[in-house]
Amino acid sequence: MIESTDGVRVALHDLGGDGPPLLFLHATGFHGRCYQQIANRLHDRFHVWAPDLRGHGDSITPDMALAWSGMADDALAVIDHLAPAGPIHACGHSMGGATVMAAEVRRPRTIAAAWLYEPILFPRGHETRSRENPLAEGARRRRHDFRSIDEVLERYAGKGPFSAVDPAALRDYVTHGFRATAEGVTLKTTGENEARTFEGIDLNVFASLDAVHCPVTVVGSGDRMPPAIVAPEVAGALPNSTLTPWLDRSHFGPFEDPVRAAAEIRIALLGVDA
Repeated sequence: MIESTDGVRVALHDLGGDGPPLLFLHATGFHGRCYQQIANRLHDRFHVWAPDLRGHGDSITPDMALAWSGMADDALAVIDHLAPAGPIHACGHSMGGATVMAAEVRRPRTIAAAWLYEPILFPRGHETRSRENPLAEGARRRRHDFRSIDEVLERYAGKGPFSAVDPAALRDYVTHGFRATAEGVTLKTTGENEARTFEGIDLNVFASLDAVHCPVTVVGSGDRMPPAIVAPEVAGALPNSTLTPWLDRSHFGPFEDPVRAAAEIRIALLGVDA
């Protein structure tokens, strides 16, 4: 458990491996251990670590709003623990990708190189500022309680966005994303905290991307949703970037194809496919 700001204690998970530290930051509603299948394929080059950011997973979070500036606080607290003497390699998915960049903007030369899958970094004008947030509304309606882990796996694998997820990655998400109750299992990341995270998006980071000089690979899927649509703009705003299309995948791409993700992370962070 790593002490962060606002009374938050961040759960930091050791995903194994040998070598310098590699940090994975997760998407909204997920947790650090979702990326174990990718980490397994990087163990020969990196020691992989992944926190549960505030409001998620096993982290301890007061009842409060979940602004993404606080996610950056959590990331920097973890980085200070893992790599106090120098920059760290990082991977980020969705909100996690935005958090990697927020940490680098706030504290330059924190990140050595980054691989970001559809980071939520919206230029002004792309984000609608309506009073209603459909992602937050959907999160608040999300079912929390099930009879067993097997019931969750059967339900998630059978329909919706999880149906295309690699079975081992889905099992990692479910096994470590639910806790036991007297009646069965329940989500660790509550729908309310997921909704507060969707509502806490930081729209100010994009304007500072020109100050990020570390190498950054930005991946965009082919699902035509806003994170995919703006991925080329994110890459274009970064001085030292590469844009990689995953047109056959969705926003859940790292979970759908962890083998491909690991292979491309090697190239992005090490410059070699080995």
